This record gives sequence, structure tokens and C-alpha cells, in this order.
Amino acid sequence: MTSGTIFNAVWLASQTPAERQWILRQLPVDTVTALPWLWRFWARPDQLPPSGEWTSWIMLGGRGAGKTRAGAEWVRASVEGRTPLSGGQRGRLALIGETLAAVRDVMVEGESGILAISPDWARPKFEPSKRRLSWGNGAVAQIFSADDPDSLRGPQFDGAWADELAKWRYGRESWDMLQFGLRLGADPRQVVTTTPRPVRLLRELMADPNNVVTRVSTYANRPHLAPQFFRRIIAQYEGTRLGRQELMAEILSDNPEALWRHEDIDMARIVRPPRLRQVVVAVDPPASAHRQSDACGIIVAGIGEDDAGYVLADHTVQGVSPRGWAAQAVAAFYRHDAARLLVEVNQGGDMAEAVIRQVDDRIAIRQVRASRGKGARAEPVSALYEQGRVHHVGTLPELETEMTEFTAGFDRRRAGWSPDRVDALVWALTELMLQGEAGKPRLRRL
Repeated sequence: MTSGTIFNAVWLASQTPAERQWILRQLPVDTVTALPWLWRFWARPDQLPPSGEWTSWIMLGGRGAGKTRAGAEWVRASVEGRTPLSGGQRGRLALIGETLAAVRDVMVEGESGILAISPDWARPKFEPSKRRLSWGNGAVAQIFSADDPDSLRGPQFDGAWADELAKWRYGRESWDMLQFGLRLGADPRQVVTTTPRPVRLLRELMADPNNVVTRVSTYANRPHLAPQFFRRIIAQYEGTRLGRQELMAEILSDNPEALWRHEDIDMARIVRPPRLRQVVVAVDPPASAHRQSDACGIIVAGIGEDDAGYVLADHTVQGVSPRGWAAQAVAAFYRHDAARLLVEVNQGGDMAEAVIRQVDDRIAIRQVRASRGKGARAEPVSALYEQGRVHHVGTLPELETEMTEFTAGFDRRRAGWSPDRVDALVWALTELMLQGEAGKPRLRRL
């Protein structure tokens, strides 16, 4: 091996054990010591920032494709100089995720987060109470939640990492506030790492000529994924339309057979609801409680003075015990000042109500039982959307993905997923808008 040889982890791994040992012995000791922290050595080409001029690098990745590692390494490369105490290219960054917990648990403290991928001599100090990371060279990264766009008013940055943008509840508002703050330095840039969903904001960013888009499939990162994870994801999504999104990182166009369209949902979307006459929480319990079971759909909706429906929140959970989803439903009931819980009892009968009452026996519960198929129950609700009579408060990405993939002849086995959120949505809006309201309760202000 000559001094000019260029090699990376893939090339090194392709050598025999004896050849690898010989190659490593030719390298200086400090190079071998630093090797685990040299991202350009280990990274796939699609995990490295594109060359040329761009404002946003948008990395669309399937599940487990290595997007988080790419984002964290971009931050690290941006703030590090040639020595631990010398300044890097950027010194004031914003880290924005779906929630503050997501920023902390994934972007900062996660297995592929900033702390984990930083060597001891360059690891930043994380101060959760101050919502910031600080490096020894003076660089600072502040953390923000896309649930709170106003928190981005005022601060200014020369770089930003936005994670899972397609899941942001207030995506448009948070993104706009970030752009106003991205005004420091000669070349402020931002990286977006997200599993794609056909939300309008993401489509617009991809169409912007100032941005560069990278697509990374789950298959590209297979050597670094647990075999059980890979088998489970493949079994669930491979060969389906959603597999193209969740595995191949494609932006899906509308399913022509679906009962809902993205355009109708987007056109009626609002930031805040008016005063509401009544709020309900609808629960679609899973048939079992193990981690591979269906989700427990928990949707909150209300009806306003204008007789329009307002979908307020999606508190769906998966892989928890019956008491776990019951506690989530009860918390949603009180958080949204609901009039009652609607609980589908086709699967568990009276047991579903009994589990909820173990958590709180004061809750007003009404059992609902399906006498028609899912498609037949959903069609009248989809008609309300076509008429512009239902509004989503912010973006509810998982719910909206289910809605725009749900067809009148939905076949769970062929689709590879269960429409638990859609079922709960249908129960809530049927109760509020298609069966009348008992007594028209007092007005409440959100």
C-alpha cells in the first residue's frame, strides 16, 4: 500500500484478515487510534454531504437507513476545527425535532446521536435544562421542538439539523421560523433527515432548486441492522405501496382507490380550532398486547359552533400493555377536556371498558360496536372531508398516511398493516357529525 492509496471501510472489510492486519500496521499509531472517529472512512457515499452550492440537504431515508448518523456527523463536522479548540465552519446551530423528547432521545443521546458519535476529546456538554449543547471551541447548538414554532422566534443560526420533518405537527410554521433565524455567517446551511411522507412542505422543499435531495433505502444499511428488525420490517412492508415509502424512501402519490386525498386534507388544515361544543376521544383497542401487536388507535376530535369537525390529536400507542394504552386514553380524555371516551368493543368486549375503569372509574365511556365492514363505516366520514367539513389541527402524519392509503375494500393481510388510527377517527367523527349530539354541551375554548 502506497502513501497515496485511498481506502475506506468497505474496501478494508473486503480484504482477508491477514491483509487487514498488514494494512493497519502500515498506518501511523495516531491514525489507527483515530480511525473509529473518521466518518468519511466509515460512511457510505449517500451519507456524506453533497458537493456544490446548496441551502438544504434533504436526506430521505427508509427505516433504519442511517439518516440520524448522517445528520449527527454533519453537525460534528460543522463545529469541529482542525484541533479540539479551534473553531469550525459553524458555531451557532439549531437542532429541531418532532418534540423535545425526540431531539434529546434521538438526535442528542441516541445510539447514533451527537454524543455517541463524538470522541472524548471533542464531545460537547449537554445541558438539558438549558436545551443546548456546547463544545470546547465555543460552538453551541440549541434544541427546539416543532410543536412550539414560536420558540424559534429570536434566535439566529449559521446551521441547522431538522430531523423527521415529515412528522412535524406544525411543520410549515416551524420551518418558516427557522428560515428567518438562519442568517449568520457567509453560508448558512441546513440538513433535513426524514422518512418521506407526501406532506406539502416536504414536496415544496424537494422542488426548490437551491436544495439537494438524497434517497437512501433501508437495504443500504442492512449490515448494521439487527436481523430480527430487518425481517420484521420486510415482512410488514415489502411488496406494498407503503413499503416504497418506508423502505425505499419514495414520496407516494395519492392512491387512486383511497377514500381520502392529501389535497382535501391540506386544503382544510388549520393551526388553531374555534370554540368547540363537544370533544370526544375514540379508542380502537388492539386484540393483543405484545410488541408486535396492532397499535391502539386513540384519536381526539371535536365539533364546533359551525358544525364542522376538528381532529385535534393522535395519541395512538403500540406495543404497550392494556393498562398502558388505557392510561394513554385517560390522559387524552383529561388533557382535551373531553365529554366521553368511545371504545370499540368488537375485539375485547366488556374487557376494554374494564381495563379503562381500572385506570379511572370516573370516566364517561360509551361502547361502540361495528356491525358493518371498515370500508362501509369509513365512506360517510370520507364524504365529510370531500365537503370541506372536517379540519385537521396541524399535521397528523401517521393518521394522514393511513387515511390516504385506506380503500373501501381494504384488505389488512394484503396491505401489511392495520388501520387502527383510521378506525378511531371514523368512530369519533361518526359520533360527533353523523349521529347528532346529546344535549349540545357547553362551549369550551382551547
